[in-house]
Amino acid sequence: MQQQQVTKKNERVEEVFNLFITHIQRFLEEAKLNHEEYTNFVKWADRLGRKGELPLFADVFFETHVLNAMYSDKPGTQPSLLGPYFLEGSPLIESVPGQPCVLTQRPDEDGEVFYFKGNVKNTDGKPLANTKVEIWHNDNSAKYSGFDSDAPKYNLRGHLYTDDNGDFEVKTIVPLPYSIPTEGPTGEFLTYMDQHSMRPAHLHIMFEKEAHETLITQVFFEGDEWLDTDVAEGVRPDLMTKLEDHGDHKRASLDFIMRTDE
Repeated sequence: MQQQQVTKKNERVEEVFNLFITHIQRFLEEAKLNHEEYTNFVKWADRLGRKGELPLFADVFFETHVLNAMYSDKPGTQPSLLGPYFLEGSPLIESVPGQPCVLTQRPDEDGEVFYFKGNVKNTDGKPLANTKVEIWHNDNSAKYSGFDSDAPKYNLRGHLYTDDNGDFEVKTIVPLPYSIPTEGPTGEFLTYMDQHSMRPAHLHIMFEKEAHETLITQVFFEGDEWLDTDVAEGVRPDLMTKLEDHGDHKRASLDFIMRTDE
């Protein structure tokens, strides 16, 4: 006889689930859906899951609000979306003293040459040396390597470490604005809402340092036409910087503040 697996009660799961169900029930009462509308919603939600788009939908419509609730009243750099295009195992970018690290890229990588500088401190203003800095972004066709792209798996991806002053600099190309996928249920939902699918150009950066909270954030550029209407609502004022034109290349910089573990 097969022994039944015993699952221990989790009070936090129970608390959140009950709150979720309560709000869904209130939503259904307030929206006054008829049975056809309710059935269509259930079928749409089923397609969302079967197409594997639940993480995408959650990124676009929920994650920003989770982050706001967690960090809006805390010191330090505001986090932003991890996004669906992160890949584990990016290569280490070797540093040469006095020179920027070069993000992994093809020899003939198309795009505007871009130098990005940053500095990392804690909330007390102490520079954080040897902080791991993971960077990834899209290419000049607005695609991410490893996802719907013919580029090598870790193209325009890599990690490096800050120097003794908490500084780092990377040479790459300027990222582009892009549309989230629109062929599936998420795009269908945006059409119903008469909402565009664009995200402003951005760098993804993740900082990891012992005894500090991992900081997952993004860097945006002043003047981008999609800043105010980012479909994922991921833009924060303190995550914007100026993209400076130096003729044959662009430059930008931004400082970051990490919170210590509580």
